[in-house]
Amino acid sequence: MSKQVSDFLLERLAAWGIKRIYGYPGDGINGILGALERHQDLFQFVQVRHEEMAAFMACAHAKFTGEVGVCMATSGPGAIHLLNGLYDAKMDHQPVVAIVGQSARTALGGNYQQEVDLQNLFKDVAGEYVQTITSPVAARQVIDRAVRIAITERAPTCIIIPKDVQDLEAEKPPHKHNTVHTGMGYFAPYIIPRKEDLQRAADLLNEGKKVAMLIGAGAKHAAAEVTEVADLLGCGVAKALLGKTVLPDTLPFVTGGIGLLGTKPSSDMMNECDTLLMVGTSFPYAEFLPKEGQARAVQIDIDGRMISLRYPVELGLIGDSKESLRALIPLLKRKTDRSWREKIESNIRDWWKTLEGRVKQSANPINPGAVAWELSERLPTNSILSADAGTTANWYGRIVKAKDGMMGSLSGSLASMGGAVPYAIAAKFAYPERPVVCLTGDGAMQMNGLNELLTVHKYWKEWSDPRLIFIVFNNRDLNQVSWEMRIEEGNPRLPMTQAIPDASYDGFAESLGLMGIRVDKPESLGSAIDQALTANRPVVMNIYTDPNVETLPPHITIEQAKEFMSTILKGDPEEEGIIKQSAKSMVGGIFNRGH
Repeated sequence: MSKQVSDFLLERLAAWGIKRIYGYPGDGINGILGALERHQDLFQFVQVRHEEMAAFMACAHAKFTGEVGVCMATSGPGAIHLLNGLYDAKMDHQPVVAIVGQSARTALGGNYQQEVDLQNLFKDVAGEYVQTITSPVAARQVIDRAVRIAITERAPTCIIIPKDVQDLEAEKPPHKHNTVHTGMGYFAPYIIPRKEDLQRAADLLNEGKKVAMLIGAGAKHAAAEVTEVADLLGCGVAKALLGKTVLPDTLPFVTGGIGLLGTKPSSDMMNECDTLLMVGTSFPYAEFLPKEGQARAVQIDIDGRMISLRYPVELGLIGDSKESLRALIPLLKRKTDRSWREKIESNIRDWWKTLEGRVKQSANPINPGAVAWELSERLPTNSILSADAGTTANWYGRIVKAKDGMMGSLSGSLASMGGAVPYAIAAKFAYPERPVVCLTGDGAMQMNGLNELLTVHKYWKEWSDPRLIFIVFNNRDLNQVSWEMRIEEGNPRLPMTQAIPDASYDGFAESLGLMGIRVDKPESLGSAIDQALTANRPVVMNIYTDPNVETLPPHITIEQAKEFMSTILKGDPEEEGIIKQSAKSMVGGIFNRGH
């Protein structure tokens, strides 16, 4: 049998080093599915329950491995379902290639079944490169360019293949006019700023008396350099959410997260600094950065489009974080006055004590902060974590202590609900020998997480370490939105929109042959986590948490406090529980006046 375009597609992707495809079958990709049967030695095809989950998993694969993530879907509705996960990849700058089927060329333009204008559909999310293979001769260049551009631009790209083209005989491009001849391979460049710009940046940083650092996911491979710079400058290091595991929280100068789910030491450092160094971050919330004019600023980012976007910097250095910091270090002078650094470290020690007291406050029935705290104390150093949008991101970002060797991520800039479960599954496929823990809310679990437990059921026995733990914060409320309504709008919680049904998440897990653990008493929490971390199969922990424990920033403003009191005066249906928990938090210092 002659080689078909579908065979060539898979062989070419394999030659690029791609070994796994996340997807869901459909007749629009039947030709490719046939080729997968013929090339089982080249790929692991992970059959998800929904195409959106395939795109999320491809994005997570890219985040956790640094490799290209690949997802696949049929024409029409399958292709449409990919969009949310692909936007996650776009907004968090991850290389993902989407492969989608299309109606046969002879039917295009005829309002044929499942015919969708895919070029326009993917034009925004895969705007760096979206192309239809209309001829076998063009297959090579479309595949090569889609992969190379995804890597180069750190963005999703899209290959569209009409179903009739998939079955055509593969052809090499002839040596003639109107053909494109591409090759494979990507060799990362060595990118650092100019010497004179590095010197100007060093002079500015050397002059600063109270320097603050903010790092993000772009500093992922620069932990040693960030640590050395922080020591030379006598500064603290705050971490944007996607940069949580760049540095361990056990280091005495790491202030932790920043922003809505950040820490008080990070907030204090930004409020008081006179100099700011940002490395590999696009942290979006200006109100948590120094006020304009308060601090002189230097930014390092590989992407010039991100320079001076969040804060008006004096020097925007375009370059790789690791190599740029390496080049900067010899130009920095170690600050002899360590009082600023000592103050930051003292604040950090005080913060962890305050936080411990806060999470151990009683709640009805379980304080959600205690879940993150008890988990954090028990996590193995080689764990991989995922978290969902909503209040679980707060507990993950603010309370879980990153340890050296850990990985963790979530839907960052898109902040999409429903990302934690597919992220965790992708992490397990990429690193089957490592324990993976997923923190998700009950709202996200009901949205799509329960379905993907079927994917876990299908594949978990293939993993060398079976530990995959889903922790469901079951508060029967779309809690993040409820708190945003109270704090930002001054409106009471509206049960009609916010209340969600209770569900036996542990029972559903048990029905699939997984382990289910129900926790509704605080005294059972620690032992339940121990049980999950030593289980011989994936675990779903159904933990009943109190929806009235505040998920507020480390400081709230006078305006936010006013809106909060307005909510109480209007008669929030959870008024009694809120007042009780707020009184406890006042003792813990959460209602300090903000900036």
